[in-house]
Amino acid sequence: MNGVPCTAPESQVVVIGAGPAGLTAAYQLGKADQQVTVLEADDVVGGISRTVNRDGWRFDIGGHRFFTKVSAVSELWHEILNSEEFITRPRMSRIFYQGKFYDYPLKPFNALANLGVIEAARCVLSYVWVKLRPPKNQTKFEGYVAAKFGWRLYRTFFKTYTEKVWGVRADQIEADWAAQRIKNLNLMNAVTSAFKPRSKSSEITTLIDQFWYPQLGPGMMWERCAELVQQQGNSIELNAPVTTVHHANGLATAVVSSSDNGTHAHRCDAVISSMPLAQLVQAMDPPAPLAVHRAAAQLKFRDFLTVALVVPKEDGFPDNWIYIHSPEVTVGRVQNFGSWSADLVPDENKTCLGLEFFVNAGTELWDADDAELIALATSEMEILNLLDPNRVERGFVVRMPKAYPIYDASYKANVNILRGWLSEVARNVHPVGRNGMHRYNNQDHSMYTAMLTVENLLNGTKHDVWNVNVDADYHEAQAKGAAVGG
Repeated sequence: MNGVPCTAPESQVVVIGAGPAGLTAAYQLGKADQQVTVLEADDVVGGISRTVNRDGWRFDIGGHRFFTKVSAVSELWHEILNSEEFITRPRMSRIFYQGKFYDYPLKPFNALANLGVIEAARCVLSYVWVKLRPPKNQTKFEGYVAAKFGWRLYRTFFKTYTEKVWGVRADQIEADWAAQRIKNLNLMNAVTSAFKPRSKSSEITTLIDQFWYPQLGPGMMWERCAELVQQQGNSIELNAPVTTVHHANGLATAVVSSSDNGTHAHRCDAVISSMPLAQLVQAMDPPAPLAVHRAAAQLKFRDFLTVALVVPKEDGFPDNWIYIHSPEVTVGRVQNFGSWSADLVPDENKTCLGLEFFVNAGTELWDADDAELIALATSEMEILNLLDPNRVERGFVVRMPKAYPIYDASYKANVNILRGWLSEVARNVHPVGRNGMHRYNNQDHSMYTAMLTVENLLNGTKHDVWNVNVDADYHEAQAKGAAVGG
């Protein structure tokens, strides 16, 4: 969808969603003196990149490292926030499995030492075996990862956690998600790089070892960006979910939002949408054909909740987060918010551990009351022997619906159906961002889809934003000379 250029100063662009993609689009348009209205269904900005504040305790939703290979995104981060508002943090995350910590991404000596001589030998033989007999189906997560690490390492370090995240068997998950995150990681590359001098290995590809982070969390970025958008003379309406997008003669003509004061129609010459792609299509009027609605209904999401436990500082850990691969508990990952920024924690003698549960909205876990969830989180940390339950001083619960677009077997075909129909009936509607494109984009990729879309609108360029983040490079790999935090 190349869309329709929108260059006249009096033209009106409606941006749906005030997350990283939506606010980036609004800010870039405002710099070109375009009139913009941002409609946000929630009562805060930032989307999944918000920072939640509860009694002075600040929580990152999922953890957001600020690094990117896209220099334009890096420059925009530092245009929105001053350099002194960023801190540089060391990158550290580990896997916890059977009572031991493993470096992640996997480091061969650490992993094999923890596994023991016999199991290590079995893992090496398993890797040799997949080189001789590769998995027949590498289009699914299971076969894709097993081909890179062998079946034993796959089952130890990838299967359990991935199935916690998505709630389905790993052989039912498309390999696209893994390809975006671990393309250049495999056992042979890891072993080879371990023997290379750092100066030589970094000439090829290295993993980032530090990143930028806003002092008060990622929400600081988007709260500031929202202020800048309003200073440009444009409006951001919160608690304003979009209910209808009217279209005629191949163009969207108006966007209708609802509020406590009723419904409001916003004339539009272009629409940039980061609302879930399926919901966008379902809001179109005249409505889409039945086949298109069926495709929209088949796009699914995984929801997410964090249980934050306040504990003494010494009960924390140096990692940004720990992946919990132990199958005996439901928690998938544990953050230490004090390791991200001391300013997230209001008491210098305390820290806050965020236990992350990957769930489906409407299930028993999602609907449990906060006290039950705090008790569950505390008990699971005790089961893992990572925390004495008597050390927990208080807890908070944060729920985030539609956190992760699901890459099931039909998602790609369904997305293509929705894209094709939109391009026919509303070619001035431009999906951007993670939910807007139903793609597991990181924050920088979401921003970049918005930046390219704005260039298309203002300059008549023909960037294909659907090609952003399809090269399948590992998302934390740093090519020589790339722009990365720190």
